[in-house]
Amino acid sequence: MGRIIEDHSPGMVGAIISFESQAMWSMTERLIRFGFALIFLSSALPSDGHLDALYAEKLGKISFPISCAPAVQAPFERAVALLHSFWFDEADRQFQQVAEQDRQCAMAYWGEAMSDYRQLWSRPEESDLKYGWQAIQKAEAIGAKTQRERDYVEALAVFFRDYQHSDYDARTREYAARMEKLYRQYPEDHEAAAFYSLSLLTWTSDDDPLKNARTAIEILTKLFLQDPDHPGVAHYLIHAADDPRLAQLGLPAARRYAQIAPASPHALHMPSHIFARLGLWQEDIQSNLAAIAAVHQPSALHVGAEHEVHAMDFLEYAYLQIGEDDKAQAMVDGLRSAREQDMDTGLDGYLDRMRSHFPAMYALERHQWQEAVALQPPTGSDVENQVATFWARAIGAGHLRNEVAARDSVAKCEAVMEAARQGKHPYRATLMNASLEEARAWLFFAQGMTNNALTRLRAVADKQDSEGKGEVELPAREMLADMLMAADRPEEALNEYEQSLKIDPNRFNGLYGAGRAAEMTHQQQKAIAYYSQLLKNCAQSHSTRPELAHARTTVDKE
Repeated sequence: MGRIIEDHSPGMVGAIISFESQAMWSMTERLIRFGFALIFLSSALPSDGHLDALYAEKLGKISFPISCAPAVQAPFERAVALLHSFWFDEADRQFQQVAEQDRQCAMAYWGEAMSDYRQLWSRPEESDLKYGWQAIQKAEAIGAKTQRERDYVEALAVFFRDYQHSDYDARTREYAARMEKLYRQYPEDHEAAAFYSLSLLTWTSDDDPLKNARTAIEILTKLFLQDPDHPGVAHYLIHAADDPRLAQLGLPAARRYAQIAPASPHALHMPSHIFARLGLWQEDIQSNLAAIAAVHQPSALHVGAEHEVHAMDFLEYAYLQIGEDDKAQAMVDGLRSAREQDMDTGLDGYLDRMRSHFPAMYALERHQWQEAVALQPPTGSDVENQVATFWARAIGAGHLRNEVAARDSVAKCEAVMEAARQGKHPYRATLMNASLEEARAWLFFAQGMTNNALTRLRAVADKQDSEGKGEVELPAREMLADMLMAADRPEEALNEYEQSLKIDPNRFNGLYGAGRAAEMTHQQQKAIAYYSQLLKNCAQSHSTRPELAHARTTVDKE
């Protein structure tokens, strides 16, 4: 399953990356607690003070001088800071207040349009595009007082202009091209550099999937050293490095962003993208617990429920990697109280998809195949949001060699894709391709066509390795290794587990699978190394999972 909200390591003993020291973790924990103290203090601060008040509110420090009335400079910068942390609805409200205070401030309308673009967060709906274009037209009609401001407005205009008849992807590329020109024309403008870097992350170069990310990382890393309190720089650096092959480059920003803008739940959550990539489960967990706590702080700012749901998604995944199954189950149960009307605009169907996704991951990560086969779509959910249920059912049925259930699940996956293709968001159907191919592979396996199943699943794994995968997505290569183990081919399985662990380090099933495959091929020391790492990861859990019992028995024999 792919990334849900945001559209964006190597090593044994070969595949196990080193863990941070306990001293480093203690320091990180203290910083998080310090951030909470600042959140509590910030709630009494005014939202329209000077720049120091902006920083005291803990949204970060930016400098974005505009030619509008001096009284709106600080509120405008506050709105941009909110924008940098993807607090779109609140940023939009702040830009509207700026426009009301200074009717001739063209950049206020630029800000309103930027709040409707929602880069990396969600694809703009028709209403977003309409309002964004209206805001741009207002900005153009007023006429910004400086050439730099006119360049910002015109760059964004190419995305919204003629949105009803032009291609979305083409417009994102054209906007990025305009932002590159602006960035090069104003080299001292950190906002131009940050927004240009963000624009690069909204599309992928045809010749190299990582080209844009690497360019953004190069720009943002230099800027991060010059402007370490800028929320957008740290945030976009994390996004740029949000790929298994680049994640290590985002770790300094991940450990900084929560300190820059702890008033933002998204800023508290976002570092976990890197922590999940690197298998740093405790930091991942603390990051998302902090985000959820911030969501529930009494505040005048509106926080959509998607921030909490997104954090719960990462928490479920991380808890399962350290054997905390009860806490993972609590995430599944807790989702029932979330309400669609509490979600921000532009996230149509997100809660629906998560209600299918959470139970699917809970069953598959614990290798409870019967439980997976028995999954049912959430009551009242739209068909196009049910793919995770039928994907999980197909995998469970494949493991059980239940051809009838596997065939039915694949057919339902295909029906879900078709419903998406015919629905409001046809582009979402393409995001389901990998899930459907995995389901089909397990149908082949259930039918006894093992080589066909392996070939199909290997193709998914190879594509995932070259294009990247979601942070809390099951690795297709680990799934391939599981299939090889089920086919009694442990030597081949070990190779695939080890390759998977280089990309997704410290996963519970990756470590156990590698240990078990090594054990079956009489590589006892390698098995003990993997089992030992698994036990270290799960040292604080009270799990009764049989894998941990077997690992402990094997290690204790030595």
